[in-house]
Amino acid sequence: MATWKRNLLVLWIGVFFTAASFFMVIPFLPIFLLELNVHEHTEMWSGLLFSAAFFAGAISAPFWGRVADKYGRKPMIIRAGFVLFVIYTLAAFVTNPYQLLVLRIMQGLLSGFIPGAIALVGTNTPSERTGYALSMISTASATGGIVGPLLGGFIADLAGNRMAFASAGFIVLLSTMLIIFFVKEENFTPSKEKGSVMNDLRIAFANRILMLVLLLTVVSMCSIMTIEPILPLYIVELGGSSDKTSLLAGIVFSLPGIASVIIAPYWGRLADRVGFNRILFIGLLGGSLGTFAQIIFTNIWGFSITRFIFGLFFCAVFPALNGLVVKSTSEDFRGRAFGLNQTANQIGGMLGPMMGGFIGGIFPAQAVFAMTGLLLLVATGIIFFKSKRSKSKIQKKSIA
Repeated sequence: MATWKRNLLVLWIGVFFTAASFFMVIPFLPIFLLELNVHEHTEMWSGLLFSAAFFAGAISAPFWGRVADKYGRKPMIIRAGFVLFVIYTLAAFVTNPYQLLVLRIMQGLLSGFIPGAIALVGTNTPSERTGYALSMISTASATGGIVGPLLGGFIADLAGNRMAFASAGFIVLLSTMLIIFFVKEENFTPSKEKGSVMNDLRIAFANRILMLVLLLTVVSMCSIMTIEPILPLYIVELGGSSDKTSLLAGIVFSLPGIASVIIAPYWGRLADRVGFNRILFIGLLGGSLGTFAQIIFTNIWGFSITRFIFGLFFCAVFPALNGLVVKSTSEDFRGRAFGLNQTANQIGGMLGPMMGGFIGGIFPAQAVFAMTGLLLLVATGIIFFKSKRSKSKIQKKSIA
């Protein structure tokens, strides 16, 4: 088996386990807050906990990207895996929301398992198979997103949320051991450039395609994360029984992931043929319309169906963005480019929960979905006009 194929297989398994561990616990933070006796301003606290890790990650990601270009992506994945193991394990013993907040900040500052895996795949896969490989990693994350909420909801229902945290720590430890023993990073040349994060930012600002990708990453991540803090509570409003909230929320959380597993490899193969820009446009447009459709239904079944349809399209977005990072940067800058992309991801993830928690605490939940759909529609417009402008330039050059 070719090295890139073996790496892809092992990283798929590792990302699956890590994503499952994440989704075993993170979607249930609003419910865990109730166990910690946070009965006032729950939506605000939920938004803060979601945002804290993203804020910390936005600060640290460029640094870890520079370290990855110097020492390799594999060491960064291993480091992040052990950090997540410790944090999830400690989270099982917290007694108040402030302790949980500190752990979330530490998680943001020190983690980065899945972004590291994406960067390694992007730099160790033949260029003609990049779209396929990145989509497969996306399906690993999505499959973990299916199994994680179901498993976390089941464990929380059976033994409590604390046991779910402890189990998540053990699972991510298994992921890390797989990477240590079975992943080989071949296409790596240590960067000898002596620079700084500010210099990396100057290089990025000079790359218009990369800057567009970073902007779209912020908007896309912000749009989906606005819903996360209010979704479990919204499910209860739609008719779920409060004593089964964790299990029901786990099922609904899993639906976009199920859709991704079904369709994401198709999007990846199509991207290798028609280009990442076109796939990105389709994913953003479908995600926008799917989000607006979720406002229409006021029962759990209709809402669940539209969540699934949303997932069929939106699963194309982030693999396409990651593919554009690979295509628009040189190999010796790619670790830093993915670090900056992770910063953009974290900024969006930080702003989204804050906006969702704030709006969800003042207005009906439907207002959060409306804002999310609007953000995705804006992102769709950006990529549409950018692609149209690029085609116009190509036509002018051909005429000249």
